[in-house]
Amino acid sequence: MKHDLIRLAVVGLGNIGHAAIEAIYAAPDMELAGIVRRKTSGAEGTSYGVPVVSDIAKLKDVDVALLCGPTRTIPETAPIYLQQGISTVDSFDIHGEPLWELRRSLHAEAKAHACVAVVSAGWDPGTDSVLRTLFLVMAPRGLTHTNFGPGMSMGHSVAAKSKAGVKDALSMTIPLGSGVHRRMVYVALEKGTDFEAIKKAILEDAYFAKDETHVTEVPNVEALQDMGHGVRMERRGVSGQSHNQHFEFTMRVNNPALTAQVMVACARAAVKHLLPGAYTLPEIPPMDLLPGNRGDLIRSLI
Repeated sequence: MKHDLIRLAVVGLGNIGHAAIEAIYAAPDMELAGIVRRKTSGAEGTSYGVPVVSDIAKLKDVDVALLCGPTRTIPETAPIYLQQGISTVDSFDIHGEPLWELRRSLHAEAKAHACVAVVSAGWDPGTDSVLRTLFLVMAPRGLTHTNFGPGMSMGHSVAAKSKAGVKDALSMTIPLGSGVHRRMVYVALEKGTDFEAIKKAILEDAYFAKDETHVTEVPNVEALQDMGHGVRMERRGVSGQSHNQHFEFTMRVNNPALTAQVMVACARAAVKHLLPGAYTLPEIPPMDLLPGNRGDLIRSLI
């Protein structure tokens, strides 16, 4: 980095993209280099006062690209930026093997081009993953349950909206306890679309297949929409030979705002602290996510 401020490009201008721009403007060590999106009409009139382009190569001195598009686009889009030597941060939200495969493939790409890819930098996967890791450290034997909601799931909503014939969609997550969830999916359809076919496609989608899911047709999704979400995480376990250890974490959040804030913090770590390669959030020291002097942080936080 040859400039004083970390220069970020926001790729995609949906809910997370807008929230990421707000987080960048609030960061003391960052600046917005520009916005990358497919449609650039009206670019000169953007209220953010930065270039809006269809190709990141048209922007100057970009350190990190924040990939704010749908999860399923990340495996194809992240390598495009890494191959240009631009580090990436994404909020890929499919747990388990797909996440591991993405990290594995981006690790090779990032190392080959001397940059960094931070994978799944949201709040779950993301900061909740860090807490689950710490819970396991504190009680190596036991069970952790993560209960999401009630609230809007961005990834599930995008998955439902992607079905041909769906004009708009909202997926609400309802916690049933012990890590079990119900998905309430509301869809507004294009004229002439077969609701039963849409319902079948949603129920068979990997995002929904493992949960109890209900699909309802509505005339207007926007009237139902609320960006609020939350989590209640709980672990009961054993420390050494001592039983009855009980840890709990609860939060209520604006979903895109928190996701974007974590992504922006991870961009800082990617530029200032991490060696080339791919990382998930539990692999990054928490202090690397913060601005400021390490000594000052240690004195104030520990």
